[in-house]
Amino acid sequence: MNERSRLSLLVTQTLIISLMLALLGRLFYLQIGSGPKYKDAALSIQSRDIVTPATRGLIVDSSGVPLALNRVGLAVTADRSILDKQSDKGVAVLKKTATLLGLKYADVYLHTRLCGEMPKTVQAGCWTGTRYQPIPITKDADPSKALQIVERADLYPGIDSMPVAVRSYPGIDGVNAAHLLGYVGPLTAADLASANGAHYHRSESIGKAGLEYQYDSYLRGKPGVRTVIVDRQEAVTRQSRIVKPVAGNHLVTSLDVRLQAATENALADAVVRARVAGNPADGGAAVVLDVKTGRVLAIASYPTYDPNIWEKGLTVKQASDLFSEANGVPALDRALQGLYAPASTFKAVSLVAAANAGYNLNGTYSCPASVQVGTTLFHNFESRAQGTITMKDAIAISCDTIWYRIAFDEWLRDGGLSPKKNAHDYFFSAARGFQIGKKTGIDLPAESSGRLADRAWRLAWYLQNKNYYCNYTQRAPKSQQTAFLVALAKENCVDGDKIRGGDAVNFSIGQGDTVVTPLKLAQMYTAVANGGKIWQPSVGEAIETTAGKVIARFTPKVIGKLPATKSTLTFLQGALRQVVISGTAAATFSGFPVAVSGKTGTAEVFGLNKNGTKKGNTSWFASFGPSDNPRYAVVMMVSQGGFGADISAVGVRHIYETLFGVVGNKVVAGKALFPSGPPIALPRISPTMKTVTTP
Repeated sequence: MNERSRLSLLVTQTLIISLMLALLGRLFYLQIGSGPKYKDAALSIQSRDIVTPATRGLIVDSSGVPLALNRVGLAVTADRSILDKQSDKGVAVLKKTATLLGLKYADVYLHTRLCGEMPKTVQAGCWTGTRYQPIPITKDADPSKALQIVERADLYPGIDSMPVAVRSYPGIDGVNAAHLLGYVGPLTAADLASANGAHYHRSESIGKAGLEYQYDSYLRGKPGVRTVIVDRQEAVTRQSRIVKPVAGNHLVTSLDVRLQAATENALADAVVRARVAGNPADGGAAVVLDVKTGRVLAIASYPTYDPNIWEKGLTVKQASDLFSEANGVPALDRALQGLYAPASTFKAVSLVAAANAGYNLNGTYSCPASVQVGTTLFHNFESRAQGTITMKDAIAISCDTIWYRIAFDEWLRDGGLSPKKNAHDYFFSAARGFQIGKKTGIDLPAESSGRLADRAWRLAWYLQNKNYYCNYTQRAPKSQQTAFLVALAKENCVDGDKIRGGDAVNFSIGQGDTVVTPLKLAQMYTAVANGGKIWQPSVGEAIETTAGKVIARFTPKVIGKLPATKSTLTFLQGALRQVVISGTAAATFSGFPVAVSGKTGTAEVFGLNKNGTKKGNTSWFASFGPSDNPRYAVVMMVSQGGFGADISAVGVRHIYETLFGVVGNKVVAGKALFPSGPPIALPRISPTMKTVTTP
């Protein structure tokens, strides 16, 4: 063998040895180094997790009274691992079960299908868990019918009955609080795909709205998991692990059941009175805040619904009714999500703006019947002239024309339609200082931010709508092409990007494009009452374990300061007291034994109702009390409710009666809800999770 052949053989041998070593190394890596990893992967293909939901934590008020708890329900369940082995895949049994329970077979069939088995278009109501755990057909079975299933198991193979924990909202003292508490529902594909999806198990129920959603990570607990190993025929061969469920923690809130019930009743009564007076009154909201902490003591929205319907299972009609305009859209939380022009309650902002602009708050001003702005005549409320009056009286009797003149003069000084680069914009600046246009930051989901219609908003609005207004006669329906609307469209096409004189005067009295939520207005008046601190409203106070240990305490936060001097706020507080003594709310609070301060508001609303009638006025009353040492801010709004003084102010008085223990025109000893202020100490929640004790 020559040298060249030997070299070739050596290279070949080296290559073969190298390949063998690489193969052995890879084999070692797969079997030894990464063995556990691939073993787990293989095991996961064969394993199935059976989830036992944890008992959800309570939601209680500041004294420990339960707002949300768990009751025992009787569930009828289907075992797919048994049904699927039947010749008809369990169809006959499911039909028989549906008939017994008085349910539709189509609904029962859908509830027992795995979501992966169903087309995406019909997945609502399918089962998100596995076929190896009981799938609930209903959680509220009639005991006698459930007993028939248990006694005649031979007639109902794969069907069983068992007690289960059902989320319940007991409505103590008649409390509803549906929007506030929210509800619990099964996981959806969207939930599993969300940022928190990795923390969920498919058959769990999670908070979907309100406090249930906001504090779900605390309330939900940790579900139990039993892992079983199955063979190729999906038969269980053995059990590999058991993890017991861990009960959820409890949420202590700043709410008070008695005050919440009184607030809901006062709001519902205000709506009824408005309708009796001939107003549409299609909804309303009421908010009670602690002015020293910003904590929410009560919050209500009308119309509402039974919060327990979600656990019972929504019917198609119930789901439709929740979002029906004919029913007032009960699903809408008007306290946090409803947006309304604040009307004269906004004059608290305007007074701060005037003071910052250098106007003498102790001077006198003319309150004529109307003021000419360009070619438009802006009228006083009911077109009444009030002569020369003080600024305090202007707030008390709600004179509009004083603010028209001040706002128009400031608009001219800032350059009118050609604004100066250094325009002061005192009214816009004051509104920004009150944080109008920003969310309050309350610990509840889906809050609306409101709208501050300043120069920046106006420009953005114009750019978005210019083409529509410049082609109005081609784009708008014929029914909306009235002479006024066509002229308005032409004006918006030409200079809709500018703050006009009319915009400025409307802004000063809380009309026009600026809108707020009732919660935002309550936050604003809380700041006026406490000397300028803007608190972030909060409902949650603390998280307690089932053993009574506090694991989280939520401290109130100051998130801003009003753009007003101490003397300006003192003057404003006095003016708001005058409203109740001799102004627009004097008749409503006549003889009331506790001094309160506030402002009425009656906002005009542009547009028509579905029946063709003109939209009614929004009724407002924003207040705080006691006047000399404010502790509570109370705001009520009734949309299309009429005059603020006639409707909302009366509702607010009823809330104060509950707060201060007033009966008739007297304070009754022992009836005040918080003689020493809202509770500071946390309640002790019983380990039974059904009963509670107070400190």
